[in-house]
Amino acid sequence: MPLFLVVFLYNEVHHINNMFYYVYVLYSLKDKRLYIGQTNELQRRVREHWRGEVVSTSHRRPLKLIYFEGFLTRQESIRRELWLKSGAGRAELKRILALTLNTFGYKFR
Repeated sequence: MPLFLVVFLYNEVHHINNMFYYVYVLYSLKDKRLYIGQTNELQRRVREHWRGEVVSTSHRRPLKLIYFEGFLTRQESIRRELWLKSGAGRAELKRILALTLNTFGYKFR
């Protein structure tokens, strides 16, 4: 593969990664509960959770990133986050992640 093509592909992928807004789901190994959030920098935000820098999850560590979705606009990611936090949205999420949650011993309610 020509070097210029590799550089072009790297730059395009890097550029694309910075254009997305993410909804993500963390699983607490401590209290066996889910945390749903949204961000435009998934790696940074998950790292903040893991380091205990996020007040809402610092006491719930260790955490596992078990799911995420990408969107082109912040509005779409916020709408999806709010949906997943609703009763029907949580039920959908639990159906999607049933095998993963069973692996971690999640208590379905």
